[in-house]
Amino acid sequence: MSVRSLVLMLSLCCLSPLVSAQSSAKTGPSQVSIEQQDGRYRLLVDGKPFHVKGAGLASGSQEELAARGGNSFRTWSTGTDHVKVRGMLDRAQRNGLKVAMGIEVGNERHGFDYDDDAAVARQLQRIRAEVQLYQDHPAVLMWVVGNELNLEYSNPKVWNAVGQIADTIHEVDPHHPVMTTVAGFDAKLIDLLKTRAGSLDLIGIQLYGDIGALPDKLRASRWTGPYIVTEWGPTGHWESPLTAWQAPIEDDASRKAQLLQQRYEQVIARDTVQGLGSYVFLWGNKQERTPTWYGLFLPGGESTPAVDAMEYVWTGRWPANRAPSITPLTLDGRRAADSITLQPGASYLAQADAEDSDGDALRYRWTVLHESVAKTIGGDREDVPPRVRVRMQEDGKGGLRFNAPGTPGNYRLFVEVHDGQGHAAYANLPFRVEAASR
Repeated sequence: MSVRSLVLMLSLCCLSPLVSAQSSAKTGPSQVSIEQQDGRYRLLVDGKPFHVKGAGLASGSQEELAARGGNSFRTWSTGTDHVKVRGMLDRAQRNGLKVAMGIEVGNERHGFDYDDDAAVARQLQRIRAEVQLYQDHPAVLMWVVGNELNLEYSNPKVWNAVGQIADTIHEVDPHHPVMTTVAGFDAKLIDLLKTRAGSLDLIGIQLYGDIGALPDKLRASRWTGPYIVTEWGPTGHWESPLTAWQAPIEDDASRKAQLLQQRYEQVIARDTVQGLGSYVFLWGNKQERTPTWYGLFLPGGESTPAVDAMEYVWTGRWPANRAPSITPLTLDGRRAADSITLQPGASYLAQADAEDSDGDALRYRWTVLHESVAKTIGGDREDVPPRVRVRMQEDGKGGLRFNAPGTPGNYRLFVEVHDGQGHAAYANLPFRVEAASR
């Protein structure tokens, strides 16, 4: 058994008596409300203050989220698979976690027409039924109506629909607040929410590299109500530096962890007036421009330095065994910002400098993928780009001699550094293969 597994098991064992007692004692819906006292907003669960220390949950473990100090997670859709969703909620209750229940709402960019009254009515009817299925579960924290409905939209009637949905949820479920999430915001958007969806109890704000501007955005938009930062994390691919061929340059795992800690401490934790907490993105793994850009875990389930950083900001302590650290990947001494161009089939030396503060032996795993050509936005589904077979020779110390792909095109070199304890760091570097000029 790895050290990580042992620590997690012991943490869960320590938590389980308390969690089980809470689960057995609570059978009806939690009474969740937002109050304003002395000019400050507070989220209350069964009359007790509850500050959200959460994550957007994908493939990651609920149990590890709880063991790391999290108290909540959010989803993006609910659906009518009652057995599956009920099982998820039962598990959350056993783990002492509250769930911000995502409700899927039609996006204009996906073709939903908010001028189609019949479609809007059908959507409202579906949502009413979904809420009625789960409103009495004690793990439910609140309802999240749609996700980034302001992204590439033009019809303001979407906010009328959000207001109708909020009214309906309040009618059938008086025990839980209702919010919607926005991808960035300004005074015009906030005015639309106030006038067309004024029954929302709070808003969800989603910012990444520009989260430092949150206090200024709140002032400029005149939003004085409560909010949760429902998505935040590394610098987004759309706001990162680019190579000469427009490939976004991704931070390495250690740099991302540093940014998470900094952004949490300097922005999220500092707002004790309007801020009710946050959900970091993403507790799990997904492909979005790269397989590593947003997930706090690798596809194999290994936790990265970002998970350690979240445990620290949530609990004030670092884990007993930490993930390795890593510096930016180099290729013949050059970094991604140098817009590296290679010759087909030629040999090059990549270097990954990594350390492990616990003295664990490190193992390196290298991969070359085609550069993603996906043009999706807002987290829409992408496929992992195809893997490219190239000749590789490792030195076991973070060095890799490899031959560039034989076909001109855009590629990306990835390295994972594993410590044998269920943790890993990573880095990647985009490069271009060009045919030799004649």
